Amino acid sequence: MLQEIETKIVPEINTNIQLTPAATDAVKNILAERKLEGYALRVYVAGGGCCGVNFGMALDNNIRDVDTIFDSNGVQVVVDEVSIDYLRGASIDFVNDPVRGAGFAVDSPNAKGDSCSCGAGGGESSCGCGGGSCSCNN
Repeated sequence: MLQEIETKIVPEINTNIQLTPAATDAVKNILAERKLEGYALRVYVAGGGCCGVNFGMALDNNIRDVDTIFDSNGVQVVVDEVSIDYLRGASIDFVNDPVRGAGFAVDSPNAKGDSCSCGAGGGESSCGCGGGSCSCNN
């Protein structure tokens, strides 16, 4: 007698998250310098308000079943189930800004808010969430 075996088809998740060559090199260098073999770059939502979200990053070797894992230019990237929707189509870059210093920057089309309005003077913003997450650079 043959038994039916239930099979589960897991659809491929299209993340469309790209690391620039500068970001790839920076992550690989950090992993090598710290001797963190088997670690991945975890990218996550770290907070936000009506004007968008803020992202955080960490080097992590604790991968959970609900995480999305993918490779971008030879770097393993991990995103949790909540953050993935904000990161689809994102680009992660490593920049060396003379004012802000060196660091990673995430540009995501799904993380932009649209309810922030800036005062005519450019110095103040009016934010519906009251969280002070808006910054206006006119």
